[in-house]
Amino acid sequence: MSSRVLISGSMAYDTIMVFDGHFKDHILPERIHMLNVSFFTPRLKREFGGCAANIAYTLHGLGGQACVLASVGRDGHDYVSRLTGLGIDTSRILVCEDHYTAQAYITTDLSDNQITAFHPGAMGEASRVNAQGPAAWGIVAPNDKLAMQAHARAFTDAGIPWIFDPGQALPAFDGSELKALLADASALAVNDYEGKLMSERTGLSETEMAAQVQAMIVTQGADGSVLHRDGQSERIAPVSIREAIDPTGCGDAYRGGLLYGLSRGMGWSASVRLGSVMGAIKIEHEGPQNHAVNRSEVAQRYQQTYGVAPW
Repeated sequence: MSSRVLISGSMAYDTIMVFDGHFKDHILPERIHMLNVSFFTPRLKREFGGCAANIAYTLHGLGGQACVLASVGRDGHDYVSRLTGLGIDTSRILVCEDHYTAQAYITTDLSDNQITAFHPGAMGEASRVNAQGPAAWGIVAPNDKLAMQAHARAFTDAGIPWIFDPGQALPAFDGSELKALLADASALAVNDYEGKLMSERTGLSETEMAAQVQAMIVTQGADGSVLHRDGQSERIAPVSIREAIDPTGCGDAYRGGLLYGLSRGMGWSASVRLGSVMGAIKIEHEGPQNHAVNRSEVAQRYQQTYGVAPW
């Protein structure tokens, strides 16, 4: 049986600039209607990002079989080559020469406030990506709305169990669209804010949403996670971190661990715990794809937190 995971989601470049000051000192509330400001940003870094690639990075690092379903632009060849060099299946990535790759331009001040501009670019063509199986699991992560709906249908039609991970794309869907996706999904993964927003949009309580899927996972940051399954709720303890460096991509690393566990038949509780370990490891590093994945370290931190070895 295949242990491959089909990962539908975005690929993007994150350009992060750091302003050595505070936005509040330069933005006058009474002049917000005629805003014209400029921030000097002596520090700049560019990171590989996007939910699909981030998830694939961690899943592959654990030893899983990751296949990325995403689209990039004419500036994305180096990104695809990087993933290919790591051993990740990039055969389904669509390169659109008439677009740029999706890009986020993020300016951060010394209080960790952020001003972000996002250009979707080639992400708008992601619905053209082939999402056929075979696979042990799939995930529909934040991407172009039409792509998320198309890949959800493809997974469902092929009988591939899949996780619905609406994330930052959630506001693009209305209540009926979210209900339709939830009805076909095998599992739902959200953070606590997203769970509340989805409940408001659909008119369904958390209990009612959980009843429609095999499992619903709600992450709660430093408070750990809650796994809803078979009418029961299990609290998953958080994994302690050595130092919080950068939360960017923590949710994606978590999902990489979760999908590795599911694709290897580890079961829901063990897979959620593995996701928690990977999220903790990621937050100790800058950027979403700069954390080394060492299986011995992962096993040690898993056992320290949960009292048993993952493998």
